Amino acid sequence: MDFDVISPKTRTALLEAMDACQDKKYRFGAGYTDLINDLNANPQEDLTVINLAQLQDEVFCNITEDDSGLHIGALVTAAQVLETPYVQTHYPVLWEAANSVASMQIRQTATLAGNICQASPSGDMSCALVALNAVCDIINTRDEMRIEPLADFFRGVKKTSLAKDEVLRSIFIPKNIQPKIKSGYVKIGTRVSMEIAILSVAYHLQADEKNIIAAAGIAIGAVAPTIKYTQTACEFLIGRSLYEIKDVVLENFSSQVLNYATPISDVRASAWYRTTVLENVTKTIFD
Repeated sequence: MDFDVISPKTRTALLEAMDACQDKKYRFGAGYTDLINDLNANPQEDLTVINLAQLQDEVFCNITEDDSGLHIGALVTAAQVLETPYVQTHYPVLWEAANSVASMQIRQTATLAGNICQASPSGDMSCALVALNAVCDIINTRDEMRIEPLADFFRGVKKTSLAKDEVLRSIFIPKNIQPKIKSGYVKIGTRVSMEIAILSVAYHLQADEKNIIAAAGIAIGAVAPTIKYTQTACEFLIGRSLYEIKDVVLENFSSQVLNYATPISDVRASAWYRTTVLENVTKTIFD
């Protein structure tokens, strides 16, 4: 399998390379954990790969925090996420999701943008980021920026809103607005980290000093064509006590989450199994 490779080292060079490829077939490569598998399964002739592994750019390559929240560059790896104490403390759901990505070796190279732009409904970090109400920072070949909620960025299996002249530059996660959080990632798979999720649930709940839930983010993966943000289920929790969720409330909450699921049967699990386990998993959030 042969393909041309361009390795820009600056953002300007990257945008110039993208502009030069507008009339060609091209793809981005960074960690190559998905790209090589894709090209082995579906070889493409006359393909150009823009290699982002050597790109040196403050926004693309770093994790930074400010008064508004956390900015994570597209080329940040799962391992870098795990090595950031701020993430583990303030956004446990993302830390746990990053820790469930494949093997330790793959986490050293697998990038945030790769996990997101693959647009897999079972993407681990993608599911966590949707629960966190993350926003995409996207630039085009003219260095013009647009922002879009990550939940809207996914348009179908392996489909995103990216135009051919655009690249994902970073992800922004809003700062927690309440002092208490209950946050985590539940992945159901044969071997957990090494296995693609049969289904996943990401949750990030924020409560005030009296333990009243003031903000909630819940996303489900591998049970629909795209990762789903369960808006009505999140709204249902607002105003309730974080530690006093009764059985009848759990049933109602679980039912609202299930409204967003349209699972299919495949070689890994049946639609019935996915639905049943999702119902049970959502009820364990408040254990």
